[in-house]
Amino acid sequence: MSSTTLFTTDNLVIMPLQATHLSMLLEYEQHNKAHLSRWEPKRSADYFTQEATLSRLNQAVTDTMSGKSVSLVGLNPQQSRIVCRCQFSNIVHGVFQACNLGYSISEQDQGKGLMFEMLNVAIDYMFNTYQLHRIMANYMPVNGRSQKLLNRLGFEQEGVAKAYLYIAGSWEDHVLTAKINR
Repeated sequence: MSSTTLFTTDNLVIMPLQATHLSMLLEYEQHNKAHLSRWEPKRSADYFTQEATLSRLNQAVTDTMSGKSVSLVGLNPQQSRIVCRCQFSNIVHGVFQACNLGYSISEQDQGKGLMFEMLNVAIDYMFNTYQLHRIMANYMPVNGRSQKLLNRLGFEQEGVAKAYLYIAGSWEDHVLTAKINR
């Protein structure tokens, strides 16, 4: 287990995204471009270049160090590739004590329970280490996998936001959910 590893689960090594992950992140994004395109904003070809990926990676590391967000990767046990990712963004302290959660998993690893495995420990980490009260996660109504995942993790539906985000070229409704640290 490396010094930056937060958790080792049955199938994953979970750690903060860091500069040494550049080639794995580039590979993850390039190989999952089509798979993730349905759930993300339209991306230009430049988005998938090493330079753009390095810029995003550096920003994620900076934001994690400043406490604005926490970007985690779930690596395979050999630590040779990224299986899944999650980001706890817009971390707010004070009277709110909350953040937003986003996540993705490689196409080849879907349906194996690995995203649940990662988020289960990552959410506890955020509640306990960052003393958050609320984690919010939203999904498009057509995304049944995300609905099942969030339900299994204990997120509760709080509403529906109409035309909430511009995803894959159109304004998409999103189901708003949250998990409270009780």
